[in-house]
Amino acid sequence: MSYSAHFALVGGSSVDDHGRFVYEEYLGGLPFHDSPDFADRIASIVREHRIDAIYPTMDAVAETLQDLADRLGILVIGSNARATALCASKQATYELLAGLIPTPARYPSLESIGDYPVFIKPDRGYGARNCMLANTREAAEAFLAGQRTGAMLLLEYLPGKEWTVDCFTDRHGRLRFHGVRQRSRISNGISVNTSPSTQFAAEFQNWAETINAALKPRGAWFFQAREDAAGQPKLLEVAARLGGSSGLFRCQGVNFALLSAFDAFGHDVDIERNAYAIELDRALDNRYRIGVDYTHVFVDLDDCLLIHGRLNHQLVGFLYKAVSAGKHLTLLTRHRRAPDETLRALRIRELFDRVIHITDGSPKSAHIDEERAIFIDDSFAERREVAHRHRVPTFSPDMVECLL
Repeated sequence: MSYSAHFALVGGSSVDDHGRFVYEEYLGGLPFHDSPDFADRIASIVREHRIDAIYPTMDAVAETLQDLADRLGILVIGSNARATALCASKQATYELLAGLIPTPARYPSLESIGDYPVFIKPDRGYGARNCMLANTREAAEAFLAGQRTGAMLLLEYLPGKEWTVDCFTDRHGRLRFHGVRQRSRISNGISVNTSPSTQFAAEFQNWAETINAALKPRGAWFFQAREDAAGQPKLLEVAARLGGSSGLFRCQGVNFALLSAFDAFGHDVDIERNAYAIELDRALDNRYRIGVDYTHVFVDLDDCLLIHGRLNHQLVGFLYKAVSAGKHLTLLTRHRRAPDETLRALRIRELFDRVIHITDGSPKSAHIDEERAIFIDDSFAERREVAHRHRVPTFSPDMVECLL
């Protein structure tokens, strides 16, 4: 949603995690959704920041906020309180859909289990947290001994492939989109490699329509399925929220967050999905907050802005960000030909306020004439001399990511 001109975003969390590196306006240390002062604190934030809507991204938080929506006097983007509550409990989800969609066999007690393994998971939870594959009754008993009575489900183990079906239902109750993707690699319950799938296409379409009719969700939602021992899919869960790896379809043109927001504000939406092949692989990414105050950027060309004859896209991105922030850019180079010719061929000449072409062998430190500056160069010797002579921060090309 950050690329939409129609919304101004304020991030918020009870834990000061990655969000504070992502949102320009971020509120950390909020009370947890089950804290006694949660409603009063959120109401205060809504007034202070003139919040029009809240978009919860966790199941339990969504359930709490839907219950508080009228009291807070705000729009809560997503499904209504009934749908959110049903999805928050897997037991309630299975009971709602019993006889409509294949679900894993459920065991009321350990005594009723004939064969192992069985899968034990919380009735309320997400991301495979606090789950166990029990291969014996003894293992199951030991695991359950540390759990709250009635909090866990004893389920048939489903050993096969797994899918997520990302869906969108509009304010009129119409299922406008469903997209099947295989969860090819899973880490801590999160799909970290996924791609569109056509397996069980007709069956999953029927499931999506059936769930939509029974649950009556709104906005983005998803369900997950996994093959049983006979190779047939069975329902794992339904969630009344955005899927964590639904960005796969966003990059085909289906932005579930944006669709949900526009729909919540009463706008009819259209969906046009691109047909190209796509695969999503997720890995840890780095974000930084760096304490450097500068007004000028001095940067090298060869083996820095230009590497192996190609533009350093990350560095170019930073330079444009610096321009947007009002910084002044100077190119310092010993390029073998006129720098302007190369810069124009690369279509980046207008980036720079100055281009200093060093042809007399003088050190680059001799050309840095600003105190509040940073220096970016691939040469360690040049960086060291600049740092010692001018006492300004210096960066090699691989360090630029901390400036973005």
